[in-house]
Amino acid sequence: MAHLFEPLKLRDIVLTNRIGIPPMCQYSARDGMAADWHLVHYGSRAVGGAALMIIEATAVTPEGRISPDDLGIWDDRQIEPLARITRFSRQQGCVTAIQLAHAGRKASVGLGWQAQVTLSATEGGWTVVAPSPVSFGEGCAVPRELDEAGIRQVIARFAAGARRAREAGFQTVEIHAAHGYLLHQFLSPLSNRRTDAYGGNFENRTRLVREVAAAVRAEWPERLPLMIRLSATDWVDGGWNADETVELCRMLKGLGVDLVDVSSAGLVPTAKIPAGPGFQTEFAARVRREAGVATAAVGMITSPAQADHIIRTGQADMVLLGREILRNPYWPLGAAQALGQAASWPLQYLRAAPPDSTGR
Repeated sequence: MAHLFEPLKLRDIVLTNRIGIPPMCQYSARDGMAADWHLVHYGSRAVGGAALMIIEATAVTPEGRISPDDLGIWDDRQIEPLARITRFSRQQGCVTAIQLAHAGRKASVGLGWQAQVTLSATEGGWTVVAPSPVSFGEGCAVPRELDEAGIRQVIARFAAGARRAREAGFQTVEIHAAHGYLLHQFLSPLSNRRTDAYGGNFENRTRLVREVAAAVRAEWPERLPLMIRLSATDWVDGGWNADETVELCRMLKGLGVDLVDVSSAGLVPTAKIPAGPGFQTEFAARVRREAGVATAAVGMITSPAQADHIIRTGQADMVLLGREILRNPYWPLGAAQALGQAASWPLQYLRAAPPDSTGR
């Protein structure tokens, strides 16, 4: 069997293969509510054969949205529209996760295909918050510094988001602590200039991430896995780095985190990123080896052979495919054929499947 199609057990959840879909914002919600677009978009991918699908960055508070049209999970009314997705996905054998997020100083900007500058109040924008009053860059507002009461509220909102995620039927949650959003902003000395218990040394800068992880784990059922997404490096001298990522992951494992989704960058717009095929995989391999926790590799993974090689050589426990899955929702079914594996196809599509395929 190709290693890419071996099952993976995380607590009581068994993933049928090592292929996952990372969170990719759709900027198509209204008042944080999942719409028909989300059901069709995610449903199309749930039938495509990936074992895990992580729903896009979903704000735990209104001011934590990246854009006015982000998904949200700050209100009980948002539960049922998300539950439509989890119910359908489970019928297809696809495990759904949701990424709990707060954008911090990168909030209140245009939709993903629009200019990424801070929106004014008349444009539907709002006041943004961060660990320190340091702007993300040109065209972006100087954020309001969170006080300790505000920090406690953020932690509580992440925990409440986990409760709603459970009620919506998600089988795992992912804490978003990457790509320059709020939790990452606390991690990096480039954006965190605080002198209190949440700034300065490594212990203090990682405090909020650890407290959020503990609060979410306490709310999340023991039998279900907890994931976190981290940027392994800012790709900038003096920023958050891979050594710190490994050390934090050791701590997070002790707090009940079961898998680290290892990405990079996003904190500053001027970072020079050496992008190329599998360019972030080495970070996933290092976290897996040195922190002793399961990892997912992401970033320019495109071919079945490449994906299988990552798993076979122990660089990561899972691969997450983003743009490839946008281009082809049925990539996992094609990968099974390319690697000589029998795949389980939707019964409705079985007439198009290879002869040795089974139906589901």
